[in-house]
Amino acid sequence: MIGRLRGELLEKHPPQLLIDVNGVGYEVEASMNTFYRLPELGRQVTLFTHFVVREDAQLLYGFADREERLLFRTLIKVNGVGPKLALTILSGISANDFVRSVHDQDTAALVRLPGVGKKTAERLIVEMKDKLKDLQVADFGEFQLSGGGDPDVAVSMPATDHRAEAESALVALGYKPVQATKAIAQAEKALGAGGSSEDLIRQSLKSMVTG
Repeated sequence: MIGRLRGELLEKHPPQLLIDVNGVGYEVEASMNTFYRLPELGRQVTLFTHFVVREDAQLLYGFADREERLLFRTLIKVNGVGPKLALTILSGISANDFVRSVHDQDTAALVRLPGVGKKTAERLIVEMKDKLKDLQVADFGEFQLSGGGDPDVAVSMPATDHRAEAESALVALGYKPVQATKAIAQAEKALGAGGSSEDLIRQSLKSMVTG
């Protein structure tokens, strides 16, 4: 199993990454909480990974720290929750808030996530409450956007490209195209000019999950 990658960050198109490790390019899928912590392109990055082998594909999922990977691995043990839905959940809510929602049996917070209906939310609470009973919310550090990266080497993209990339990311995370377009438009109004695709995605997810 591939448990960790360290290499040069070549591409990042949420939720997908391309990392060069000694000349081998690894395609990795990551949650938005991990994306917010990535350095600029061309910089070194270290991710903790989870390798999934299916009949039709081999998929590698990457996480900024062991805690998020642990939560991902716990999620995919829940009946009816696969890697894609687990990644969507970790993109729409922080690890702290998710653990808190499970402990507080807050189904309302969970059903706002795409792909999580009332029955799935109830199942998550029932099955994960036991799995997380020995973990406190403090065990999961809040995910913060790291400042790693030199603004002088940031890749400039037109606003339309940022918008398209952000919409594509939301659709890949399970939101309907109409929802994604509306959410990104609202995020642009809230952020004003100059927001990156990650900024747009973060603002959109925040508004959809809390709204």
